[in-house]
Amino acid sequence: MNVVVKSAEPRWKGRQFHVLPERSHQHRFLVDLWDGVRQETDGKLAVSVHPMSDGNPGGGPSSLDMLVRGEIEFYTINGNSLGGIVPPAEVQGVAYAFADSAAVHRASDGALGEYISRECAARGIHRFQRGLMENGFRQTYTKAKPIRTVADFEGLRIRVPGPSMIMDVSAALGATPVPIVLHEIPKALADGRVDGHENPLIVMDVQGLHEVTPYVSLTRHMWTGFNVIGNLAFWQSLPEDVQDIVDRHVTRAVAAQRAYTQHMNDTLAQVLVGRGMILTQTDIVTCRAKVEASGFYARWKEKLGRTAWSLLENEVGRLG
Repeated sequence: MNVVVKSAEPRWKGRQFHVLPERSHQHRFLVDLWDGVRQETDGKLAVSVHPMSDGNPGGGPSSLDMLVRGEIEFYTINGNSLGGIVPPAEVQGVAYAFADSAAVHRASDGALGEYISRECAARGIHRFQRGLMENGFRQTYTKAKPIRTVADFEGLRIRVPGPSMIMDVSAALGATPVPIVLHEIPKALADGRVDGHENPLIVMDVQGLHEVTPYVSLTRHMWTGFNVIGNLAFWQSLPEDVQDIVDRHVTRAVAAQRAYTQHMNDTLAQVLVGRGMILTQTDIVTCRAKVEASGFYARWKEKLGRTAWSLLENEVGRLG
């Protein structure tokens, strides 16, 4: 006679929100992460994954507030949005600071990430030290003309998601930043509110935005990723052996997500050309020079604080 062994009823339950759709470069890896945790804890910790923040109309900032209040247990959020509560987290996106994604992850997995994690904990947030998922370097997409040099930004109204550093970078480059939520980009382009938008190539692909902007310019003006975070009180309620299991699965899932997303961003430019987009390699030297001349680095050294800035420069060299 075969005996069926059932997993235990969950002792702890949670919800994991993220802002992207189910077909995105986050969702499958978060599902895999929490499936692995559920299996290894014999069902004692059960966390469900909710794309598009489960329809939360407030989007990213509202979901972050929910996490801090303990209304959700886990969330993924880019450093610029996290900066609304934990200012040093925006250091992950400093314009033209990082040579490549590997440099970002070295800093985040090391002393700079440890500092951000401590600052998060002081505000009721547990940040997983090796939990920074890849989104990638942001590129620029336009309706009427490509961006060959920084001069081509002049007069353009560029959609941005809203966080202050992203707006500051766009303005420093000479554009007018216009905060608009992601799903409204096609309408904003159609009605003339904006002339273009910016995001990593993989977001362009996930959202199908190649259909509304014919030009893709590789401006690489800043990097963004998604910090896996949790409500600190909920995290501390878990026994140490369960925390160890979650840490291990976060590290594993995030490593897989980084590799997948980096590959997609490395190959999507030619895919988008195949879909009819016109690709331009932007002169990055002129872009960085204008950003520096605007006082961007001096402003953000003050906003992020000396500790975060020093740890950043330890990784990438002097800025500004």
